[in-house]
Amino acid sequence: MKIKEIGFVAIPVTDVGRARKFYEGVLGLQKSGEFMDGQWIEYGIGKDTLAIANVSANWTPSDQGTGAAFEMEDFDSAIAELKKANVRFAAEAFETPVCHMAVVQDPDGNKIMIHKLKSA
Repeated sequence: MKIKEIGFVAIPVTDVGRARKFYEGVLGLQKSGEFMDGQWIEYGIGKDTLAIANVSANWTPSDQGTGAAFEMEDFDSAIAELKKANVRFAAEAFETPVCHMAVVQDPDGNKIMIHKLKSA
């Protein structure tokens, strides 16, 4: 078996409208697709796709599940904007040997990593 690429990353949400306000209004993502009567929303990010969805009572949000990491053009500016929007931080900004990172939470508690690789 050989995995060719990631098809998409999907995040379960309880209220699609509320989630859209976060992902579009706060994070600035642009909707690239809408399916299943508006219960599955996709965002094109570079060559990848992030989806938010409310499609099954068996697929629920979690602050302990898989998380997406967003590579930022300007890490410090992104952190300042998120703080100004009163976004919940699960982990304040920190530095590793290879990157700068913080972890925020969407309205359902799903964790999203705000990330910036250091220059090589």
